[in-house]
Amino acid sequence: MTATADVPATATTGKTPVSSAVPDSARSERLLSLDVFRGLTVAGMLLVNQPGDWSAIYPPLAHAPWHGWTPTDLIFPFFLFIVGVTTHLSVEARRRRGEDERAIALQIAKRGALIVLCGLLLASFPWWPLERITGMRFPGVLQRIGVAYFVGAMLTLRGSLKRHVLILVALLYGYWFVMTLVLVPGTGALGQLVLARPSASIAAWLDRAVFGGHLWRSSQTWDPEGLLSTVPAIGTVILGVFTGRWIASGKPIHERLVGLYGAGALATMGGLMWNWSFPINKNLWTSSYVLFTAGVAATTLATCIWLIDVAGVKWWTKPFIWFGRNPLLAFLGTGVMSRTIYSLIRIPKDDGTTASLQRVIYENAYASWLSPKDASLFFALSYVALWALILWVLDKRNVYWKL
Repeated sequence: MTATADVPATATTGKTPVSSAVPDSARSERLLSLDVFRGLTVAGMLLVNQPGDWSAIYPPLAHAPWHGWTPTDLIFPFFLFIVGVTTHLSVEARRRRGEDERAIALQIAKRGALIVLCGLLLASFPWWPLERITGMRFPGVLQRIGVAYFVGAMLTLRGSLKRHVLILVALLYGYWFVMTLVLVPGTGALGQLVLARPSASIAAWLDRAVFGGHLWRSSQTWDPEGLLSTVPAIGTVILGVFTGRWIASGKPIHERLVGLYGAGALATMGGLMWNWSFPINKNLWTSSYVLFTAGVAATTLATCIWLIDVAGVKWWTKPFIWFGRNPLLAFLGTGVMSRTIYSLIRIPKDDGTTASLQRVIYENAYASWLSPKDASLFFALSYVALWALILWVLDKRNVYWKL
């Protein structure tokens, strides 16, 4: 999840290219832009997940109600995309060090399992009373990351690029076929006709059949990180792997940037065209959503590489580097903190009731002098700033939590 982003020495660290005629020990260079891209994604995740008041959110900071997208709907696929990029770069770096394929595969399996375990531990926190564990939600963000990382990495660990492309096509078109052309069990309804109803799709049926009541609390009948929709999410990781291959290809940096921009534009357009028959939908992680978000991710990453590693404009990157180098700690730490201040710590009120610590802070420090949406936004920004400070301290001490 936090793999080192090693690239061939033809990459640039500023405006001067690094010669490829160097010893093997110096054949790799870390692109700062990869950490920044990942950090932007993690910081964006915190911003949209921690509003002061969920009923007062500016539209771009909320998910699309169902079909469609907002900037918030780009965050999760961006993270899976960069997981794919760094997975390829990490695997190739380990091969250059002489590690055998079995050791690499075992490390991938271990890392994927640990990410899933972290997700389950976070979902059941604070682990008491016992109902927190027995009634916990099984799917989740980290669980999807762990599974998609493991399967995507294993599917692309060996074989040719042509084979990997065929695997991607099979995943995306297979998912489209199942979701639209297969009858939903127990209803007799064709999948295409019920896509607009969250609880009626075949993905929702499978979530209920496999997980029972251990689903997203806000729906109980389907899960945005459900079982079937994880299949195309693996495709997002594979598209990231393709991008990592291109970044590490050794071609001149400007040629690689042109390729990223071109491929990104084509994928974005492909997703928008597929949207006409298979709507862009984050909760279903539709195949059109995979292409569209991967295209936007590729162009965003290309812009980061050009701005940071080619043009050398780095003055703004420090906070995002802190987030990008410690994403797992940031995710778990903010998850624990949020559960604590939103649910566990209760403050007595004058009327005999209690309010969460978060609510007390929000109402007194923000809502008392700002409009509802501004107060909610400033609370979220303060939350991000607090964690930037925490991660800065850890970065100064070279403390990173990697699996």
